[in-house]
Amino acid sequence: MFEKSFITDCEGPLTLNDNAFEMCAHFIENGDELFKILSLYDDYLADVVKKEGYKVGNTLKFILPFFVLENLKNKDLVEFSKNNIYAIRDSKFLLKYLKGAMNSYIVSTSYGQYIEALSNYMEFPFENTYYTKVDMDVLSLNDEESAKVAEYKNQILDNPEDYELFDEIFFKEIPKMGIYEKIKEIDVVGGLGKKLAIDDIIEKDKIDINEMLYIGDSITDVEPLQFAHENNGISISFNGNEYPLKVAEIAIVSPSAVATAVIANVYADNDRNKVLRFINDYNSQNDLKELFDEYKINEEIKLKFFEVFDDEDYPIIKIIDEDNYDEILKESVYMRNNIRGEDIGGLG
Repeated sequence: MFEKSFITDCEGPLTLNDNAFEMCAHFIENGDELFKILSLYDDYLADVVKKEGYKVGNTLKFILPFFVLENLKNKDLVEFSKNNIYAIRDSKFLLKYLKGAMNSYIVSTSYGQYIEALSNYMEFPFENTYYTKVDMDVLSLNDEESAKVAEYKNQILDNPEDYELFDEIFFKEIPKMGIYEKIKEIDVVGGLGKKLAIDDIIEKDKIDINEMLYIGDSITDVEPLQFAHENNGISISFNGNEYPLKVAEIAIVSPSAVATAVIANVYADNDRNKVLRFINDYNSQNDLKELFDEYKINEEIKLKFFEVFDDEDYPIIKIIDEDNYDEILKESVYMRNNIRGEDIGGLG
């Protein structure tokens, strides 16, 4: 065990995927639009209504009846996930480095079928992951319920901003169906769910509460990022939208995870203050190779960094403040949409 723990979201910091969105688009007619509508509704419940006891990321529960309508089973989710992993450049390199530097975990809202496929691909221990557990093989609809769910799908697509209708569907009508007994047991690992995962990691690793780094990119990462920031850990938004950027202390905007590896390397051997000093020096010193030597950056990370980036195209690594927030948000959203596509980049 190491003295510090590195905890990362999956989709965004490690992969280009939004696995649930991609499965909706692949298996369901107009599934891409359905997912985007329900994702905005999810954000609305969490960020605007602030619904009591609500966990952001519930889009993954909302779409399950529509998956069942298409007769999807665990094998379908596993097979699709295995064949559709799109990694952030150098994310495998990052995880390989971390094996010898810090306790490392992936905490993701994604379904376990995808996280297991991703762990195999990345050669990362699956036992060091947290995810939303869904067993498609136990979910079913009778004929009458199937007809209703099909009608709900059409109503949602035809009325994409009628959140009163959505409240009626997801909190009154679907709870009357037999499938709801299984769906209500599903614990989505998003927002507060990710914070609870961090509590478990801190207890498991017996680390001090401030000896952790958390990196994320979306609304599901707000609570863990805020927790890390408020407890003097390292909190990083990686190509994030407005949600993580409002609560994280550090922003990385990069097409490659080697930028993350640099910060992880500084933190593994030093304290939080040394990381902040490094970032300030990174933004004020002209000779980055000299800076990397000064901070004793791992030789493999240093070589990889200067292999990926030329002198005029270094990644953004900045401490977020009121003066630079708007500019960082603009650059971060541009990078996010550019490498992940606007459909996925635009999701909360």
